[in-house]
Amino acid sequence: MKIALIGYGRMGKTIERIALERGHEIVYINNDGVLAIEQAALADVAIEFTQPDAAADNITKLLTAGIPVVSGTTGWLEAKNKVDDVAVSQAAGFVYASNFSLGVNLFFALNEKLASMMKGYLEYAPSIHEIHHTGKKDEPSGTAITTAEGILKAYPTLEHWTMDSGSSGLQITAERKDPYFGTHIVSYDSPIDTIELKHEAHSRDGFALGAVIAAEWIPGKKGPFSMKDVLGL
Repeated sequence: MKIALIGYGRMGKTIERIALERGHEIVYINNDGVLAIEQAALADVAIEFTQPDAAADNITKLLTAGIPVVSGTTGWLEAKNKVDDVAVSQAAGFVYASNFSLGVNLFFALNEKLASMMKGYLEYAPSIHEIHHTGKKDEPSGTAITTAEGILKAYPTLEHWTMDSGSSGLQITAERKDPYFGTHIVSYDSPIDTIELKHEAHSRDGFALGAVIAAEWIPGKKGPFSMKDVLGL
């Protein structure tokens, strides 16, 4: 399979290595913010890991050109509905995930199951804590937000997630320190004990492998999808 890499930072380089190990070919790399659509169109799929302020425009241009896209850029989700509409109108495949790791996606499923069990025990208050490296620009992480959304499905009275300790919403706290590849902890605290669900990444390889697996899956598909679709969860 021929792959275009849009974004060539630490994640892009890891994706390149894993894609080559799996027998794929990188036919275009963009890291200067100016897409060469003619070159990107040589690929069967584009994998996009850039910056929040560039993601929606990058993905829209690629989908409009009929190029399937896998994107893991976080911090731009206010524009995702419009990008999904482009994927539908152009009949182009688009996979977005806040985190492509198999382990994290199992963590998401377990998180929703745990929330559905805990909602009846009001003495336990849910919260989320996440830790990432100092180079991560968005806070909280997209993974933390997806985790929060999974809990909020079971706790409609919380209404929203928040990083404001004075708010009544679902509390998210965040740390930025090195070296961390991503740690997410869901806690249910009561006056007498605490129940925790935790995922800790040891490298970027899990994220990159998931993105390549999504890229292998998306050609021939039409419209927006998630890692739940890719993994059949």
